[in-house]
Amino acid sequence: MLIVQKFGGTSVGDLERIQNVANRVSQTLKEGHQVVVVVSAMSGETNKLIAYAEHYTSTPERSEVDMLLSSGERVTAALLSIALNAMGHSATSMSGRRAGIVTDSIHTKARIESIDPSHMHAELAAGKVVVVAGFQGVSESGQVTTLGRGGSDLSAVALAGALQADLCEIYTDVDGIYTTDPRIEPRAKKMDKISYDEMLELASLGAKVLQNRSVELAKKLNVNLVTRSSFTDAEGTLITKEENIMEQPLVSGIALDKNQARVSLSGVIDRPGIASDIFTRLADNSVNIDMIIQTLGHDGKTNLDFTVPKTELIDAKSVVETFIAEGEITEASYDECICKVSIVGVGMKSHTGVAAKAFQTMARENINIMMISTSEIKVSMVIDEKYAELAVRSLHSAYALDQ
Repeated sequence: MLIVQKFGGTSVGDLERIQNVANRVSQTLKEGHQVVVVVSAMSGETNKLIAYAEHYTSTPERSEVDMLLSSGERVTAALLSIALNAMGHSATSMSGRRAGIVTDSIHTKARIESIDPSHMHAELAAGKVVVVAGFQGVSESGQVTTLGRGGSDLSAVALAGALQADLCEIYTDVDGIYTTDPRIEPRAKKMDKISYDEMLELASLGAKVLQNRSVELAKKLNVNLVTRSSFTDAEGTLITKEENIMEQPLVSGIALDKNQARVSLSGVIDRPGIASDIFTRLADNSVNIDMIIQTLGHDGKTNLDFTVPKTELIDAKSVVETFIAEGEITEASYDECICKVSIVGVGMKSHTGVAAKAFQTMARENINIMMISTSEIKVSMVIDEKYAELAVRSLHSAYALDQ
């Protein structure tokens, strides 16, 4: 088998942990597999490099930031390669450029456009372990680019797809995907398998184990993805096609996202195209919109509520203020003390009453629901942040995920 293994920052946090990774790779080799390893920077390294840049200016050139940050992963790749060679294995390290990863030219959040795996295939054919610096690539013009936070997951999945690997293993400090955050609900259980769509929903709804872009790409490239712990030998969770899962549960997991803020617009001029104008301008300013509620208009005006990530609230406010100045909105208010709790499960497609049970559970706990969003496999509710953990535990119990 050809296996791509990715190790995150905590897994390669110091020299001892890099040796632990080398031992794991060695064991995989002894089992007769070919291995491509993708590594992140050592934990804390990226933040340190950002601090170095901000010593001079709070707004460094993004192309220079990419050149700076990409060094962290290259250091780890070289050290792991050195460790493997010292153990008697033949290994070579590669930057994103040498691994053939070509991206667009959007610095600090580039997207992969193509991968030429020829260098990797040649080294694998020569019996070597290929160690690739994650999180980075090169643009068509030859400039170093980075893929954004969590980009090493994306590198690993993309490489697995390009190499047609049999498996892509994502090693982290947790041993798989749980029915909810075990720090909130100790009775949460690890799942053996989960579908791409469910994992994508959980990742986008606040579960931090996998970056959602990497799950999207795994689904697109049909990459079997396993997330497991670097520090134990426990079996992880397989993320795969829905048809590969024999018994599909009604609800697979409960997700919590505290990085949410609510924007409430009052007195919005009720004319055709106003919503388009508002959300287009927000998109142009890179503000991601989640839930949207518009109430029925009266006297030529309407109200519009939507949620954005807290980290993008300042940008959202600046856009809203331009509409207030133009007289298209009377006033706006903002609430950062909210959260989004969601239930996810492919079983919802064929069962009724799933949403009703969620609403009954919230009512029983006297938790007011401010906004609701649904899809085929999820129900999301915006509630007061102070009820976040109570809501998670109550829903986890209501759908018998602790049994």
